[in-house]
Amino acid sequence: MTTNNFIRISIFFALTAVIFGALGAHYLKDLITSVQLTSFEIGVKYQFFHALAILSISLNREKFNTHVTISLFFLFLGTLFFSFSIYLLALKDLLVISFPLLGLITPIGGLLLIIGWFLLFFCLKKKK
Repeated sequence: MTTNNFIRISIFFALTAVIFGALGAHYLKDLITSVQLTSFEIGVKYQFFHALAILSISLNREKFNTHVTISLFFLFLGTLFFSFSIYLLALKDLLVISFPLLGLITPIGGLLLIIGWFLLFFCLKKKK
């Protein structure tokens, strides 16, 4: 993936995090339980933090070696799996849809995020 692709992904994540945050604050608070709303808000926070991280890393790519693409891909997939599975879990009663294996996706997403950050640590260019 190119830098522009990751910038677009980060903008999409930021945009949808704002939309989902507003949805949770103004609409969902009366439709789901407080526990579900808290989970939903955690998904929004993680999505927004990682949108900003992906954008920041993408805009400063010259500070990293070529392997930074792998780290960005793990951060992208981790955010997608982690946050979006939380949204679906929080809304499953409202959507009246059964997601029997969805609970397994969230920790996989968290693991992908951890891997992405771990790999990023080793992507910094060495000072000359």
